[in-house]
Amino acid sequence: MKNATLRQLKVFETVARHLSFSRAAEELHLTQPAVSTQIKKLEDHAGLPLFEQLGKKIYLTPGGAELLHHCRGIIQQFQEAEDAMTQFKGITGGKLNVAVISAGDYFFPRLLVEFARSNQGVTLNLSVHNRDGLLNQLANNLTDIAIMVRPPVDFDTDVEPFAPHPYVIVAPPDHHLVSKKNIPLDTLMREPFVVREKGSDTWNSMEEGFGGRLDELNIAMEIRSTETIKQAVIAGMGLAFLSAHTISLELQAGSLAVLDVEGFPVMLNWYVVHRKNKRLPPVAKAFKKFLLEEGPSLIEKIVRYNPKPGRQLSNLPVKRAKKRQGL
Repeated sequence: MKNATLRQLKVFETVARHLSFSRAAEELHLTQPAVSTQIKKLEDHAGLPLFEQLGKKIYLTPGGAELLHHCRGIIQQFQEAEDAMTQFKGITGGKLNVAVISAGDYFFPRLLVEFARSNQGVTLNLSVHNRDGLLNQLANNLTDIAIMVRPPVDFDTDVEPFAPHPYVIVAPPDHHLVSKKNIPLDTLMREPFVVREKGSDTWNSMEEGFGGRLDELNIAMEIRSTETIKQAVIAGMGLAFLSAHTISLELQAGSLAVLDVEGFPVMLNWYVVHRKNKRLPPVAKAFKKFLLEEGPSLIEKIVRYNPKPGRQLSNLPVKRAKKRQGL
């Protein structure tokens, strides 16, 4: 193993975490053959196979499981060394590692650009995930800061709200309800809905937004992509419950309309989250301060949507059933 490289260990850890070469390639921005090559080289160094394939799935071998334990410790030590060196660099020349929930990728890059304009020389590393992926980033110390809607309750994290996050009901502009005012929820129950998958942040918010009446909803289709949901609504396949921060372009273009529904918009918050025992580098501390002070006004400017007063939801995070990630 003495000739193994840190790059090979990082590739191995990513494949082992996903148990998928294709998903690891996507996260690492590599081709799948490149990932396979790095794993083969590491197996040659180890002198034994690290993965085995049964049917269409891959699994860690006993040797692979043992190596993964040591591999994560090595990667953690390198990260701590890099963080320690960053402390001496200050903000200029520092590297900001930030991960965001998928709904945030509609405006968050603009926030990063605004921050970078005021802090020349900062290197930005942004990754976008669903909620489980974001929690995994925190659990495995793969990001300094996470931006999310529902922070975990069973992780040892520091959590602060920094901006409101409205959810609305959207329809195609020619829908018969577009001109109606203060539409009752009972009326919506008769309409078909295109929804995000169960367990997603949007689904959890929708459960609260409909006040326990989700079982009454006429769900026509479940889709994992917000972009695809928007296109389905535009095509007339149904209404949708979406973050107002994901639809600004469609509202400006007139391809979607926000319905005036009783009790809507429902309001949650955007949170900035990091591990309590994480020694944030100066650039991450500066970015957190930037979000808390300037985030709300910048987001409103970027998304160009100023909703009417809505109903504040609890924003209480959903407890996770498993605690294997060790935060």
